[in-house]
Amino acid sequence: MNGEKETSNKKKNKILLYYNAYSGSGVFKNNLDHIVERIQNAGFQTIPVRASKGLVIDDVLANIDQDEFSRIIVAGGDGTVNLCVNAMIKHDIHLPLGILPAGTANDFAYYFELPSDIDYQLDIALGNKTTRADVGEVNGRNFVNVAALGALIDVSQKTDPNLKNAIGVLAYYLKALTEIPQLHAIPVKLTTPEAVHFEDIYFMVVMNGESAGGFRKLSPQSSMNDGKLDVIAFRKMPILELGPLLFEVVNGRHPNNKNVLFFQTDELTIESNEDISTDIDGEHGEKLPLHFKVLNERLEVFVSEQNWTYDED
Repeated sequence: MNGEKETSNKKKNKILLYYNAYSGSGVFKNNLDHIVERIQNAGFQTIPVRASKGLVIDDVLANIDQDEFSRIIVAGGDGTVNLCVNAMIKHDIHLPLGILPAGTANDFAYYFELPSDIDYQLDIALGNKTTRADVGEVNGRNFVNVAALGALIDVSQKTDPNLKNAIGVLAYYLKALTEIPQLHAIPVKLTTPEAVHFEDIYFMVVMNGESAGGFRKLSPQSSMNDGKLDVIAFRKMPILELGPLLFEVVNGRHPNNKNVLFFQTDELTIESNEDISTDIDGEHGEKLPLHFKVLNERLEVFVSEQNWTYDED
């Protein structure tokens, strides 16, 4: 399997466990003791770090000796993974990353076909099979999955957390539908090394992975290790055409729609004369202008020995 790497546990007997006790339904906290037991039974010492407000993971990674660690395991949703990866890159940490998806959408984990069963997740996170993944960067801040702006894509900021935890991904869809009557097209200038685009858009995403906010096929052509970002802009259109387009988005058929601008690039600048809210991996993003680039294959991620295939093409 191209791009894979066998990791070594020799002389690296510690695992940093970074966990968000309240991601998704909060079910993770009920499994914490079991997770620690599995890590210890595998011959490792657990160094737990609880996700909270502030710079806890940043402070921890600023001071660890990574030569003592076998890997980092992150338990939480995309936002938790984002915080950990940002701290890793900031402090030049190159440890492989295991993921225990425990959020609402878990888009990053979905790309790597990680299972929902906690013991199967631990089998993978404590295993030896890894692959490489790109990391996006926007205005000096990293993202593993998606940066977004516009009327519908910021629904994760507006959706009641209790609703998200109660009904999961469906909450994103319901909230998106309530936004349709209030849509306002935004003029943007999109500059890449290849072209300059002037568009009036309702919303857009810059993707590293395939899905965002639970929309599993939002960027069906994406690859996380091709050194490219996938840009999808939804142009101004008659409201009557938006409903059918959303159906195409759910089924991954939208990149060829006349109301969609789709392209790939390794650098992008987004400008607008309007103040637009942005979102990075489900959290509040940066102010425009936005400057994007790609850190090619910066991240090493544990994957299933049985189910994961990697094709660098």
